[in-house]
Amino acid sequence: MGLPLIQVDAFTDTPFAGNPAAVCLLDGARDDAWLQAVGAEMNLPETAFLTAAADGFGLRWFTPTTEVDLCGHATLAAAHVLWELGRVAPEAAARFHTRSGVLTAIRRDGWIELDFPAEPASVAEAPAALAAALGAGAKWTGRNRFDWLVEVESAARVRALTPDLARLATVPTRGVIVTAPSDDGRVDFVSRFFAPRAGIPEDPATGSAHCCLGPYWAERLGRTALTGAQVSPRGGVVRVRLAGPRAILGGQAVTVLRGELV
Repeated sequence: MGLPLIQVDAFTDTPFAGNPAAVCLLDGARDDAWLQAVGAEMNLPETAFLTAAADGFGLRWFTPTTEVDLCGHATLAAAHVLWELGRVAPEAAARFHTRSGVLTAIRRDGWIELDFPAEPASVAEAPAALAAALGAGAKWTGRNRFDWLVEVESAARVRALTPDLARLATVPTRGVIVTAPSDDGRVDFVSRFFAPRAGIPEDPATGSAHCCLGPYWAERLGRTALTGAQVSPRGGVVRVRLAGPRAILGGQAVTVLRGELV
């Protein structure tokens, strides 16, 4: 019998928008090479692999080229699938054991909330390759353990970015977050996320990036509850609420494909 394989669009309530993730429910341990091969075969920003555990599920995330330490949209997708398939009771929390510790997800008012670590960035001078690759003047640059964060002058500049991805892939971080204040009043800030070094030229809607964006904009706007729009071609909306060292990420999800891995 094949392994259940479900494709979900995350951080959206509309099919073919947000960020696609494959969710594979394993029947036991598989070696890393096999997991990476499936991630490459799916060729989505992330493939999430779930294994049953005594108090939840083991969860690992693979891009087409590498395993990552933290992924928001594939965790959102995994929780959505577990509730949809009845593997977790409707009112119960989904609990995941990951490379970034125990993460949980709950359902609240039609949204899924993920309890993630906050990942604030510290100010730092960007390397020359980063500035050259973006081709946009930076108001602020910094980094956390995963990514560079760059604020540019306007939301219009974020939307218009056409970075040199080959040069960006030489910057030794997982990815680069580019952000600016919102210009439409519906959200607080906008962003885009580029990760060619991890096999993702542009990620459509990135939960883990908002673990960095949340603290950054909370300090500047003086609020701990914010909403961000990722203005990639597919787009996505992420709510962020800071709770001490944690970032509570809110998003929606929709299943677009169900099948099995034979």
